[in-house]
Amino acid sequence: SGNVNISSNIMSTSANATANIGSSTTFFNRLFAQATTALYADLAENYTADAEYEPGTVVSFDGPAEITQCNTDMCATVAGVISTRPAYTMNSGIEGTVATVALVGRVPCRVKGPVKRGAMMVSAGDGCARAEATPAMGTVIGKALQSFDGELGTIEIVVGRL
Repeated sequence: SGNVNISSNIMSTSANATANIGSSTTFFNRLFAQATTALYADLAENYTADAEYEPGTVVSFDGPAEITQCNTDMCATVAGVISTRPAYTMNSGIEGTVATVALVGRVPCRVKGPVKRGAMMVSAGDGCARAEATPAMGTVIGKALQSFDGELGTIEIVVGRL
């Protein structure tokens, strides 16, 4: 096969360079770059789910699929939080009902208060998280990035940070 001119697929004349590089059917095998940045804030992975879940929902490795909504307090099988807009998503070829779980980074999370910034977050049941001063091993989702004095709400947490 010969060389293909792909410059029209990479260049953009718009102010914010909003053009795509390749597509879901015409993609590149490898990307060689010196550095990259992303507008969004987490690294996530797709898993099969038993239902579609709203971003911010706490999920666990349980149920008939790989993940389900976490309904247990301080759950040892907690998987993480459904991502809002991941900067990078792994396992994109998975089929069926898919849920994108944030593994590392900042993500909005449904919480039951009160929560103090910096608190370790564990599952609280009903797809929510809560603060815990002495969490059991394997139950920590991440740390609260915001304080919250209400009963039920959504705050930003940092997942994967213990």
